[in-house]
Parts: sequence; structure tokens; C-alpha cells
Amino acid sequence: MPLGGRIVAASCRRPWAVLLLGLVLAAAALVYTARNFAITTDTAELISPDLEWRRHRIAFNAAFPQHADSIVAVIDAATPELADTASSALTARLRQDARRIRGATQPEGGPFFERNGLLLLPLAEVQATTEQLIAAQPFLGTLAADPSLRGVMASLSTALEGVRSGQARLGDLEPAVAAFADAFAAAAEGGPAAFSWRRLIAGTPAGARDDTRRFVLVQPVLDYGALEPGAAASAAVRAAARELNLDADHGVRLRLTGPVPLADEEFATLADDAAALTGAMVLALLAVLWLAVRSVRFVAAIVATTLLGLVVTTGLGLLAVGRLNLISVAFIPLFVGLGVDFAIQVCVRCRAQRLSQPSLVDALVATGAGLGRPLALAALAIAAGFFAFLPTSYTGVSELGAIAGVGMLVALVTSVTFLPALLVLLQPPPGGAVEGGLALLAPVEAQLRRHRRRVLGAGAAAAVASVALLPMLRFDFNPLHLRNPQVESMATLADLMADPDRTPNTIDVLAPSLAEADALARRLSALPEVSHAVTLSSFVPARQEEKLALIGDAAALLAPTFDPVEVRAAPSDAEVVQSLRGTAAGLRRAAAGADDRAGAEARRLAAALDRLADGAPRLRAAAAGAVLDPLEVLLRQARNLLQAGTVTREDLPPDLVADWIAQDGRARVMVFPSGAAADNAHLRRFSSAVQAVAPEATGTPVIIREAGDSIVAAFLQAAALSGAAIAALLFVAFRRAYDVAVAMLPVLLSGVLTLATCVLLGQPLNFANVIALPLLIGIGVAFNIYFVLAWRAGEAGLLHSSLARAVVFSALTTATAFGALWLSSHPGTASMGKLLMIALGWELAITLLFRPALLARPAAPRAVPRQAS
Repeated sequence: MPLGGRIVAASCRRPWAVLLLGLVLAAAALVYTARNFAITTDTAELISPDLEWRRHRIAFNAAFPQHADSIVAVIDAATPELADTASSALTARLRQDARRIRGATQPEGGPFFERNGLLLLPLAEVQATTEQLIAAQPFLGTLAADPSLRGVMASLSTALEGVRSGQARLGDLEPAVAAFADAFAAAAEGGPAAFSWRRLIAGTPAGARDDTRRFVLVQPVLDYGALEPGAAASAAVRAAARELNLDADHGVRLRLTGPVPLADEEFATLADDAAALTGAMVLALLAVLWLAVRSVRFVAAIVATTLLGLVVTTGLGLLAVGRLNLISVAFIPLFVGLGVDFAIQVCVRCRAQRLSQPSLVDALVATGAGLGRPLALAALAIAAGFFAFLPTSYTGVSELGAIAGVGMLVALVTSVTFLPALLVLLQPPPGGAVEGGLALLAPVEAQLRRHRRRVLGAGAAAAVASVALLPMLRFDFNPLHLRNPQVESMATLADLMADPDRTPNTIDVLAPSLAEADALARRLSALPEVSHAVTLSSFVPARQEEKLALIGDAAALLAPTFDPVEVRAAPSDAEVVQSLRGTAAGLRRAAAGADDRAGAEARRLAAALDRLADGAPRLRAAAAGAVLDPLEVLLRQARNLLQAGTVTREDLPPDLVADWIAQDGRARVMVFPSGAAADNAHLRRFSSAVQAVAPEATGTPVIIREAGDSIVAAFLQAAALSGAAIAALLFVAFRRAYDVAVAMLPVLLSGVLTLATCVLLGQPLNFANVIALPLLIGIGVAFNIYFVLAWRAGEAGLLHSSLARAVVFSALTTATAFGALWLSSHPGTASMGKLLMIALGWELAITLLFRPALLARPAAPRAVPRQAS
């Protein structure tokens, strides 16, 4: 008796011992998994650290660790003053939370920028800003001396007197009147009111995003034992924002992005779909299994065997690689898909044998004798294909190959030991509902035999056409395209990418010194693909003498304005009401007979002031806060800016220096792309241009491009090794090159048809869906081995045999179960499900059409034991 039959017979004689041994192994694997389970969510660890571009990134992260594993809090406010206040308050609050936050900084804020920010602007902008402040002196002087709603009304009334006396036109006041009307009308309605003195002085129209975005860079305390390591820190940022009233009702929008929120929300998105997808997969799996074997007990045995094998494989996988990663966890669908195939083969063959064998045990032993060699060869071939990923630099898939390869051996062993023993214990009734094969396909096979040459010719033509399409196959190397664009971190990142001055798609270069960094920055800035390059020296202002002269002149004129000798006491509510009514009357007099926009805005403001005067004191308090809070910010910032002095390298604050100079003296160069640089082609051109000048460059564009190239190279290498290993194994088993070719041709055809379909559907390969290719290869190799061995044994009518039934339902099981991934809201997971469905659809078509025609020619005679049917 063949070895497979003897193993099954031994398992059937001692079913309780086999069951107990299986449960012990599963329990041991569970204990080991529970004690040693670890999963890394760091996508950087998916690729070997020995690659040159990975070494550059590791070196940069070591030099500037504060830029890795960060949370970027993006604050968009209704006004620039509100943005400044919100970012400063949030930074201060986060620095008090040492338990969850390691540090918080304002990349564009702080005392240095408040004092010297004006010097960093171009000379023309410095001149324009100082002139605007000087022009606003009369207005600001009144407000500085009376910082109240009464003072605001007095300033407006003074301006209206100029209109009445003919010294000014009402149209000159229209921007200010409209801005006040917007704020006071909102306050009178009890809603949030926003007003910006900075916009008013600069002449920026309301609603324009001039300078209303701020960033807070947060270094979180990460919990690497959790699937969302930064969840606690992100929650701390949001809680701090709520405590500070940084919300839409107060004119502030807070969003989180950066490496940590992006990774956390990736898992959250997957978790949101997990229950629904798992339910759909399980239901589909059970439904097709029942159709395949038409027995609840057979289905239960298959599911139990698959689960036991999965548990054992998980334990062995952790023992082999130490921890899972974002790619290696795909061993679960790979094991289930291929493990279920082995179990279906055994159960369907057993059901067919029950029609001729006297007992269940006899049927199982006959099944083992007939299927042992095909299952063993299929498992070894698939394992060899997976192990071919081990030498590649794509660590994620390399570790996946190790675990999945071991899993195939586990699936083989459990299918010929645990599964038969469990069936003996369950004693499913013999029944007669299930035929040996699929009788409906007998006429199809007859037609395929009759038109064999036409079918093979059509297959060859399809292969040629598919190969012609392969140069158009795209690999989308941008992992951001695999994320859900609707989640906050991705939507915020996309918003930032549209801003060329704040895009995250920058490149960093380490230079030996600041002087060399400056020289490199000048060379890089000359590239057409580069907008500009920044070093620490960029924060030492140019043309300081000229700028300081302008600032000094403005300071001399404005110092008394910003620091009045006497400040009036706060007015009573009655005084505020009186000033509101007086200014409203003045506005109506100025607008009398004016049919233009300025007149309409004046009347609108007058109406708003009347509503405030007639309303409750809280409405007037809200109106006062809307204009006085930003006034306080403006006056403080103006005082600081007018105190600017000469800035040297030594004057730069330590936190800023630490962002640009490493402890060993190496200096950082940050390179910005020309344009938004959000598409793959632009990123590739930008990174290639920079690397041509600075090969050691790193950053998101470089990492995305190099990672894509590394992964493509890894898969090509693994495909070559896998094909060679499987072909060598088949040659050892078959001993004839023709038979090996017959076994490999359908795999190659299904592969090129799958890839050509991706071209026609516009579906690129990506980091996620390429995981479907090993499953396609594994299933294709297994199916071909089953058919070729049966063909070599002289079996006829393969398409309506029990083997065909098992193969068809195995493909349907995998397709329906893992095709459910297509329903995921996560783009990467959905693309994996889509590619799996395409691949398995072609595999099923080849099984039903091409493979029977290919094997319609009788096998050459040889001295090989005949396989049991």
C-alpha cells in the first residue's frame, strides 16, 4: 500500500490518540503564541535594512530622532491671531502631559520667530509690513489707549468724521466696515464671531487662507504592544484641544496626521471592516464547503482541521521569525485558502470512494492511497515556491514565505492524519447525494476533446495577447494610495500635499558640516525639479541692515502708539451701549444716499450695532471678545517684531538648531519639490534629480520610489527562484520534461491572463495586492499536480471526476471567501480581494476549459504505479 494509505490507516486505527495529539500540539502552539506574540506596525521594517537607501534613512533617523514617530497637529483657524493663540496654548498644555507626550514644539512659532520673524521675510515684504503698521497708527493708537468695544467704536467714529468732512471716502473704509459687520452680526445672532486685525491692516480679504494654519509637532509616548501604538497620545492631543475650546464653535479646526496617526488609523480602518468581512468570509466558506461535500459533519471536520493547522502554523511561524509584520500576517488567508484545498481534496475523494468501499475507514484509506502522492507533491511544490521568497530583500514577504511554507507542510500533515481521525470519530453517514464528480461537465469535456487544437490555439493566442499587454502593467509604488482617503490623517495629508510650501513630500540630506550643507543646498536649488532647499543658515536673515533700518524707523514712530502713557479704564455696559448707538448713527449718516457696496456695508454694520445695543450684555461681551482678543495678539506681536535685532548663528534657539544640526555636527538639508509633487511621476522625477546630486538623500519621495523598485525586484527574483524550484521538484517527480511543461503551462497562462486583465481594468499592482500572486501560484501548482498525476496514471474523463469536483469547489471556496475582501472600505484590502477574484476566476476557467484540452492527449507509457481513482 502507498505511504499515504498507510498513514491514513494508522490515523483511522487510533483516532482518539491522533485527536489528542493534535489538540496537545494546538494547545502548545496557543500557549507559545500568547506568550510570544508580537507584531510590528513599522512599515520601514518590511524591507531589509541592508539596502543602501534604507541605511540612509536609518542614519537620518539616528541623527534626528525627533522627526521619526511623530504626530503632526494641524490647526486651521478662522483668523491668523486665533491660529497663533491656539497653537501656543495647545503646545503649552501638551508639555504638561509627560505620561503620554515626550515633547511638543511649534516649528513656526515661539519667542525667536515672534521677535525675528519679520527679518526672515524678503525685503519688499518687510517694507510693506512696516508701511502698513505706520498707516494704521491713528487707528491702533486709539485702540491701544482704550482696548475696549468703546475704543473700537471711537476709532470707527473718528474715521467716519473724516468721511463727513470730505477728507476720506466711505469706499476707503469699506473693507474695515465689512469685516466689522461680519463679526458683529455673528455676535448679535449668538454665533461664533471671528475678526482679524492683521488681515484688516494688510488688506487681505476675509475668508482667504493667508496665514491661518499652524503646526504643533508632537513626540508621543508609544505603546508598541498595542495595534495602535499612538492611540493614547492622539487621544491626549484631542483631549487637550477640547479643554482649550479649540473646536469649530470657537473658530478652530484641529486635525492629526503624521507617521503615528497614519499607522494607527490604518489599523482602525481594517478593524472597522474586520467583523463584517470575517462574517462574510466565514459564511461564504461554509456555504461552498457544504455544496462541495453535502455533509455538515464533513464541513465541521474540514473547518476544525483548518483551524488546528492555522493555530499550529501561527506558533511555528512566531518561533521561526520572532514576530509578525504587516505583510506576513497574510499567511492566514494563504493557509486557509490552500489548507482548505487539501482538506476538500480528501473529503470529496472520500465521498466518492464511499460509493464503492464497504466502510468509511476503507474509503479513507483508499483516498490516502490515491491522494497521498499528489497532496505531498503539491504541498512540497507550494512550500518551495514560498521558500523562494526567503533570499529577497523584501523582509515582509520573506517572512511571509517562511511562515506560509511551513504552513503548507502543516496542512499536508493534518489533512492525512487529523482530518481522517476526526472523520472516523464523527462518522458522517454514507449518503448518496454526492456523486463522484460533476456529471454535467461530461459533455463539455467531450467538446473540448473534439476541438482540442482550437482550444489550445485560443489559449496560445490569449497568452500572446496577454504578454503583449504586460509592458503596460503598472505598479503603484505609493503606499499612501492604499489607505482610506476619508480618514482624518489621510485627508489632512492630502490637504498638505496641495500646499507647495508645506508639502510633506520633501527630501532630507545629511552633509558633514553646515558649510557643506549650504553649498549643497545652492546646487540643489538650481535643479528645475526643486523649488528651494533649506538649512539652518536659512534662519539667519539676509540683508539685515536694510531690514533693521526699516523696522527701526517704524519702531520710532509706533513706540508711543503701542505703549500709551495712559490707558482708559474699562467702560460700563451703559457706556458701551451708548458708543454702539452713536457709531450706528454715524454709519447711517455716512451712508445716506450711497447706493454702492460701501453704503450697503455701512448700513449692515449699523444694523448689527443696533442689535448688539438692544440685546443682552452677553452678546456685547461676545462682540468685545471677537475684536479685542485678536487686538491683544496683534499689539503683542507688533511690539515684539519692532524689537528685532541682529541675528547670528549663535542667536538661534537650541530647539531650532537641534532640528538642523545633529549632535555629531552633521547638518540637514531639506529640499522642497517644485509644485505640489503629489503624483507618482512627479515624485519619481523629483527624487531621481535630487539623488543624482546627493545619492545619500532620503525622505518620503525617495523611500516610496526605492521601496517600489526593491519590491518589484524582490518579486521578480522570487518568481524566478520559485519557478525554478517548482520545475526542479516536478522534474524529480515526473522524470519527463514534457510532463513538467504540461504541469507548468496552465500556471503561466493563468498568471499572464491575470496580469493582462489588470491592465485592461486599469488595476495596478501595489504593495497589498501582490500578496495574491503567491496564492495564485500555489493554487495553480496544486491543481496542475493533481490533474497531471491523474493523467499520468491513465485516468480518463478528468473533468467529470471527483478530482475535478474537488478542484472546482476548492477554487470557489477560496474565491468566495477571500473575494469578500473586495468589499472592504480599505483600498489596499479591496485591491487584494479584486486581484484574488480575477486570479481565481482565470484559474477556474483554465481548469474547466484549457487544462482538459491540454491533457486530452494520452500520457506516454512508463513504469509508474497506477493511482487509485
